[in-house]
Amino acid sequence: MVISGFQELKARLRESEPVEAVVAAAQDRHTLEAVFQAQTDGLISPILVGDVEKIQDIARTLGHDLPPERLVEAGDEGDCAQKSVDLIRRGRGRMLIKGMLQTGTLLRAVVQPDTGIRAARLLSHVAILDVPAYHKLMFVSDGGMVVAPDLEQKAEILRNVLSLCRFLGYEAPKAAVLCAAEAVSSKMPETEDAAALKAMGERGELGPCLVEGPISFDLATDRAAAEIKGYHSPVAGDADVFLVPSIAAGNLMCKALYGMAGGRMAGVVLGASVPITVNSRSASPEEKYDSIAIAAAMAQSNS
Repeated sequence: MVISGFQELKARLRESEPVEAVVAAAQDRHTLEAVFQAQTDGLISPILVGDVEKIQDIARTLGHDLPPERLVEAGDEGDCAQKSVDLIRRGRGRMLIKGMLQTGTLLRAVVQPDTGIRAARLLSHVAILDVPAYHKLMFVSDGGMVVAPDLEQKAEILRNVLSLCRFLGYEAPKAAVLCAAEAVSSKMPETEDAAALKAMGERGELGPCLVEGPISFDLATDRAAAEIKGYHSPVAGDADVFLVPSIAAGNLMCKALYGMAGGRMAGVVLGASVPITVNSRSASPEEKYDSIAIAAAMAQSNS
């Protein structure tokens, strides 16, 4: 199966009852624009945590009156994060939306051993990109959380992103383990990890999928380039998943693709008890809405 872009993706997300969503540090216009649109579209029923006076002021300018029972007063970023996670723990939310606070602050509350909502061994971020120059959606991981993953962590990151793809209907996602070169070399440890991940995929340890690596970005996205270089793989030129070797590589790649390359991006954090959206504070309302839509569908499927 191939999903060509966000419009097709949204059409595939099944309609359902609105999902209870907690918005951390909701005193942000772009976040509230996306949240209110998602509410209008029947995707979510939000609880807004943060500076209630500022939240209400922004809401009024957007034409919304907020019932008091949907507002939770919180102070600084840390307080917003912890109170939002506490609401999830108490069963008042099935997804978590980042507002005007740093990603690290929110995730520190998420992963606290006694008061957090971690559910898997590793939390990881998946960026879903709709890039005009590519013929289908791109799933890039991890450019947002794990700084320098080792082989074990890369395997967990890959399992997380593959699970998202399968949820969206991909029977056997094609995963490219990106490196700067296609040959395995001890001078480039990421190429050795890539070969090991490919072997894990071939042994069935990652579930239904096709894993290729080491493979460069151009060969993963351009079949003609792969043919010229004699690189023969069903993943070449047709990758769904792009596993990056570090957070720096993923961050640069995603910002280039949705910035100068004109793409659109949604993102979700996997591995907690609920899906989490962690868009940049500077992200557009459209980007935040797309992330909310995906997270809401995942939350509904987990109910």
